[in-house]
Amino acid sequence: MPPLSKSLSFDGRDIRLELGLFAPQAGGSVLISSGDTAVLVAATRSTAREGIDFLPLTVDYEERMYAAGRIPGGFLRREGRPPERATLISRLIDRPMRPLFPSWLRDDLQIVATTLSMDETVPPDVLAVTGASIATLVAKIPFYGPMAAVRVGLVGDDFIINPTYREIEKGDLDLVVAGTPAGVIMVEAGANQLPEADVIEAIDFGYEAVQELIKAQQSLLAELGIEQVMPETPTADNTLENFVRDRASSGVQQVLQHFSFTKSERDAALDEVRATVVEAIAELPEDNPVRSVTAAEPKALGNTFKALTKSLMRQQILRDGVRVDGRKLDQVRPISSRVGLLPPRVHGSGLFQRGLTQVLSIATLGTPGDAQELDDLHPDTQKRYLHHYNMPPYSVGETRPMRSPGRREIGHGALAERALLPVLPSKDEFPYVIRVVSEVLSSNGSTSMGSVCGSTLSLMDAGVPIKKPVSGAAMGLIREGDEYRVLTDIQGIEDFLGDMDFKVAGTDQGITALQMDMKIHGLPLEIIADAINQAKPARLHILDKMLEAIATPREDLSTYAPRLFRIQINPEQIGLVIGPGGKTIRSITEQTGAKIDIEDTGAVTISAVDADSALRAKSIIEGMTRTVSAGDVYIGKVTRIIPIGAFVEFLPGKEGMVHISQIADYRVARVEDELTVGDEVVVKVREIDQKGRINLTRKGIDPAEIEAARAAVEA
Repeated sequence: MPPLSKSLSFDGRDIRLELGLFAPQAGGSVLISSGDTAVLVAATRSTAREGIDFLPLTVDYEERMYAAGRIPGGFLRREGRPPERATLISRLIDRPMRPLFPSWLRDDLQIVATTLSMDETVPPDVLAVTGASIATLVAKIPFYGPMAAVRVGLVGDDFIINPTYREIEKGDLDLVVAGTPAGVIMVEAGANQLPEADVIEAIDFGYEAVQELIKAQQSLLAELGIEQVMPETPTADNTLENFVRDRASSGVQQVLQHFSFTKSERDAALDEVRATVVEAIAELPEDNPVRSVTAAEPKALGNTFKALTKSLMRQQILRDGVRVDGRKLDQVRPISSRVGLLPPRVHGSGLFQRGLTQVLSIATLGTPGDAQELDDLHPDTQKRYLHHYNMPPYSVGETRPMRSPGRREIGHGALAERALLPVLPSKDEFPYVIRVVSEVLSSNGSTSMGSVCGSTLSLMDAGVPIKKPVSGAAMGLIREGDEYRVLTDIQGIEDFLGDMDFKVAGTDQGITALQMDMKIHGLPLEIIADAINQAKPARLHILDKMLEAIATPREDLSTYAPRLFRIQINPEQIGLVIGPGGKTIRSITEQTGAKIDIEDTGAVTISAVDADSALRAKSIIEGMTRTVSAGDVYIGKVTRIIPIGAFVEFLPGKEGMVHISQIADYRVARVEDELTVGDEVVVKVREIDQKGRINLTRKGIDPAEIEAARAAVEA
């Protein structure tokens, strides 16, 4: 392909495309840039592997520190394991792309997006999503596109497209909308308790902008002379499908209408129906076409049986409005909530169960030094709230090796984190670093929203003064043509056999987080609006059940939580507190057992397991940094004696010297004749010399000044 440069004027900002210049051996590639942010996206297709019965799509987002003119940290000084934010962007690209590839495609597909340059104005993630669509189209891979994504922010009362990092931080909304010509295909959002109507309007606003980028891609293909490869479903042999339908439909329907079945009982009953089909096939002559198909493709029977189950379940919902567990479309499963289940060494705990989904969330309070350092391209350098999600195999009754967190675990943790961030107290109000870990103990759909609910309970149990409790519900969809049904609080089978997984979290005032994924090629706004509005009563119902366990955050922290005190010092005094090579601050820590964190602004956080230790350290630092003036009177202790005088610690960590001539109103021959180490003495600041040394005196102190000094000590 000959190199082509194209510039699109989009919402007052240019988006530039470079095609045919980079990665000539990739199937298709594009350098998409805006401002000084540039992302290279390549899409490549290779031949299918033997035995694959799924779409083998891999999406990777790569960050290079040179993009921001930086050298990576660590011993190796090179990029290693992707940071969490890079993993989340990989998922952001994958989620709208995956459903747009035909389900029958078995060729290996890989999309790699690499940020080559980045400024702090234009985030690279939505550029990467749109670039993935362009690269795929150029590679002539069968694809139900074009697809594009934009970010929507809300600053004041105005929605803005593709806001800067600063605008995102200041605004009340951070929404990513991806869409195709068929409609919206993916939504990801964090919001500051926005009403449902505002969120729906923002999605509509974003999709209008998406359509401009879709048209631009169509125009680009025409300019390049590339005809889009639209997927065509291969002609299928329905022999096996008809055989399974005839033998199993009645049995599957009976199982789906047995509403009292638990998940395991339903699965076992479906396995029994399938076993009857296997037996029937075994009785067929060896040359029968059905037997030939199952012999040639071992997974064909299982896939066909799943397809039949999916079809019958969907028909039951569309026709009768009844789900496999007998619930109505808008009904939430039974809920139970408990707090404080674990011993007090755990700072806070909450157990949330909805149906067969059970999540145990544990909150831990840490000191500012426990904040997570972020070594990626994002302007933020620290996180003080961390949410981690774990889903062990026993939660679904399976066994498999335990590995480090995968993309799913990272993504679910980030969603729950985003849902709770708007209600957390500010650093000034509550200087703790907070970590919540959600352990999924049992899974039957919507564990991420279970994590949101469990985490709210654990934070309140830990005494974190959150502004509002947060709950969440996952909404599903069954759509056939123009007919559709929105499902509230979907369980596993409805997620697996349905068309949408739409997670909505928020408080009683509004939405704090959204995440919508689907398996079809796009949805009109009306259906999305129905899902958001239907989620509200479900969220409020769940919230009421949660508040039965704990109505407000506890007033007291766990006995084992660190005690924090926060003071402000003059930034010019930071060096004084730290001391040469950290000598002073180490000395304070050794004396008191407290941990001290000092920020560049002069904010000092002092923490210790017991309050007395922290208060001692606080007193020392306040004494060291207190402004001392000539004429001030203090009560102190003699710490050292030298031939020409005595040193007195008159404030914690602050000493001055009483010259031998200032010890008494009469002549003193030897300092030791008047003072010994440990004596309590009343002193007045005589002068502070040019080097900052404090000279004290015991002469000329008024009795009223002595009484005032004693009162200050007692206070």
